[in-house]
Amino acid sequence: MLLGFIGTGTMGGAMARCLIEAGHRLTVFDRRSAATEPLAAKGARIADSPAAVALESEIVFASLPGPKEVESAVLDPTTGLLTGLRGGGVFVDMTTNSPEVARRLSAACRARGIAMLDAPVSGRPPAMTVMAGGDAATFERCRPIFAAMAGNVFFLGEAGTGCTAKLVTQYLGYTNFIAAIEGMLIGAKAGIDLATLAKIVPLSAGASRTFDNIPRAILSGSFVSGGTLDIVAKDMALACELAREVGAPARLGPIADEIYRAAQAAGWGGEGFPVVARVLEKLAGCELRADAPVEAASYAPQDPRR
Repeated sequence: MLLGFIGTGTMGGAMARCLIEAGHRLTVFDRRSAATEPLAAKGARIADSPAAVALESEIVFASLPGPKEVESAVLDPTTGLLTGLRGGGVFVDMTTNSPEVARRLSAACRARGIAMLDAPVSGRPPAMTVMAGGDAATFERCRPIFAAMAGNVFFLGEAGTGCTAKLVTQYLGYTNFIAAIEGMLIGAKAGIDLATLAKIVPLSAGASRTFDNIPRAILSGSFVSGGTLDIVAKDMALACELAREVGAPARLGPIADEIYRAAQAAGWGGEGFPVVARVLEKLAGCELRADAPVEAASYAPQDPRR
């Protein structure tokens, strides 16, 4: 099948490779030429705009930083994909996006005879999870393509529901991460061994995928993770905005959102998201570090990249 991919960074590039390896003919675009060169080496065609990608494709996928970038890639009157994608084509947005933006873009696509799915992801290809919203028939058309990139594929319903599901998971994971750091700081201030505590938590009611970043990235002092603070802060802001829109009683999320924003204000946005611990360490007056190496916990670390 003739496919297109817009945004071939860490996540988009990995998904695009899966599509090439599955035998699809792929045309790609990214503002950074370095992000498309590895795909060109595998046979992908390089385009100079989203519109040029769409001209060569039946279905166009996108994996971009956020709502503004997606709107520009779709709606720009000169370079947007809607100027190139023919009627009967499909646009699949795999960005962690706003449900409201997804619905608006879906309407714009529909007015041009183009179907759209909002299909953000969690994890890494080829075992990642896809959460899709949009037309059911379009989803079934795209299901075999999703299967080339993901181990778990879910259909949620109408436009925007895929984004809603993803924001709920981000809200849960990264609010929990702040709570996990606070819990470890309680232990540190009480004087117990952090390396041992980090082994206990995954075997207790405190177990979670996000906790595993604490021994791996915080106790070690590396703060290295699968995604940047800017990505997580963007997702938390979108999740809190959604909670306000639907009138959900979200009390913990805004607190976590404030802490991630404080870490961004400190200039750490481009670092791994566990660097947010520095904000809470400063408030506690102590650091979460373990002298001895800590064994990896039983869960895989959550990766918020898209």
